[in-house]
Amino acid sequence: MITLKRKFEGCIAASWVGSAMGAAVEGWSRERIRETHGFLDKLLPYKHYTNITDWTRLPGTTEDGIERQKLFATAIIEKQDRILAQDLAAVWARDLDQSKMIYKQEGFDRSLQDLVKAGVPPSELGQLWPFPVVVSMARASHPIGLINAGDPQGAADDTFEVGRMYMREVAFGLRWAALYNAAIAEACNPNATVESVLDVARRFVHYRAEGGSLYARYDTIEREVDRALELAAKHTDAMAMRDEFYQFYYGGDYFNYGSAQANEIVSKGLALFALTRGNPKEAILAAVNFGRDTDCLAAVAGGLSGAFSGSDALPAEWIEQVNEATRQDPYTNSHRTIQETADGLFAAFVARQKRLAEYTQRMSDPAYLQ
Repeated sequence: MITLKRKFEGCIAASWVGSAMGAAVEGWSRERIRETHGFLDKLLPYKHYTNITDWTRLPGTTEDGIERQKLFATAIIEKQDRILAQDLAAVWARDLDQSKMIYKQEGFDRSLQDLVKAGVPPSELGQLWPFPVVVSMARASHPIGLINAGDPQGAADDTFEVGRMYMREVAFGLRWAALYNAAIAEACNPNATVESVLDVARRFVHYRAEGGSLYARYDTIEREVDRALELAAKHTDAMAMRDEFYQFYYGGDYFNYGSAQANEIVSKGLALFALTRGNPKEAILAAVNFGRDTDCLAAVAGGLSGAFSGSDALPAEWIEQVNEATRQDPYTNSHRTIQETADGLFAAFVARQKRLAEYTQRMSDPAYLQ
């Protein structure tokens, strides 16, 4: 049996490794990756935001998406429970240093922190974000799926509660994040299978779209999930599947998030999870060679696969390299290692389960319920 603690560690480890490996070729075409690296299968040094800094990152250094994930993790670890938007906002206000954020996070992160400090209600911040389908929430909110391990509904609900800090409640990006975090919660079930995880993702394609709203009538989430899983069922070679995906997702100005849309990244991530049968190493390697938004895709495909298969399915040297880069990172908002982050989240889950058990026992006395 893969223990729940190993699943937590696998999810965090694979999302961090995927982000670090994919960041070296983020925004590249599949052709450029092939011409430069053949098949990329290792962690490399790289630069980000070169218009701002010449900082060359050590192999294994994570990027802006994991900086956001670390804030989710910190809020959950400190609360020892599921979190609200206000809990995350409090961590933002306290832990983020804008002189360091310029090296690892984007302008909108700094703007949101300014608004938090100015007193804007956290649940209203997403009203100001102009990219309603970007993958920011889905690729960074793995801890929401983990604190709701075994409870897909809770994971989806919390995604919308906390995700309103990043985008409007009607945004498609939140719905993609909700089905993704629901799938992570299912992957943490003791009897989870690849099929049960994918079934949960399918079950949540219409989440928050009930009632015949405008967003429901023009909904494409179910169609894109089905198409992605049909491609996964059709192919045995991830690179052949990649090439077929290019018929549907192509073009777009990367720096305006043209290749970082949640529909593209999450559907591809589900397909890689299905094709690799939840193997995080294989899912990461395929993702970083897909081209386009490679770090987000590797974090999504790897994180879900790691939650399913656990940390032992990843090369130990990858994990240690990412940990070493984290220790030496002068600009990160948290120097916790992969294991320390996962252990903190697991302790929060256990503490929550203990409270729930005590509550159930306290309120279940047959005499009291008469």
